[in-house]
Amino acid sequence: MAVVVSLRDFVDEMQTLSNEVRAYVSQSTGEVISVTNDEFSIAEENNGDWSEYDKLEQEFFLKVEKIVSSDEFLELPNQYEIHEYEIMERFCLSISDEKISGVFLDMIRGSGAFRRFKDLIYSYGIEKDWFRFKDEAYKEIAVSWLKSHGFDYADDMNRREKSF
Repeated sequence: MAVVVSLRDFVDEMQTLSNEVRAYVSQSTGEVISVTNDEFSIAEENNGDWSEYDKLEQEFFLKVEKIVSSDEFLELPNQYEIHEYEIMERFCLSISDEKISGVFLDMIRGSGAFRRFKDLIYSYGIEKDWFRFKDEAYKEIAVSWLKSHGFDYADDMNRREKSF
């Protein structure tokens, strides 16, 4: 039986990736974990002595050591493999009003495209549409990646944590 991964956790981690953060999934448990470059450095420099850290930090750094030293963890697609600009462009093309779609497509060309896009979605009041579209695009990438690596997934994308 294949390991089950939370689709929500997988997508959430993919959406936080940057040059400083990488994410991994455990092939044995399906747990998804993000690690910063600084955390990798700490793990490499510490030589396994985690006595100065609390229990949760110790558990985390032991996982980081496993990421570095074993094949248990697979790296999730990175920000360059995800191509968020293409997702943004597809969203612009999906806007039913051709005039507005054209404005968006013009504004996402060149330097500063992401900032201008963000300003536009809020000025047109379609930010919720964008976030739904983006979540769906990330979900498709995640499902494809998980299937190609032999994982099953729990489609818990609509699950939201309640805060009290």
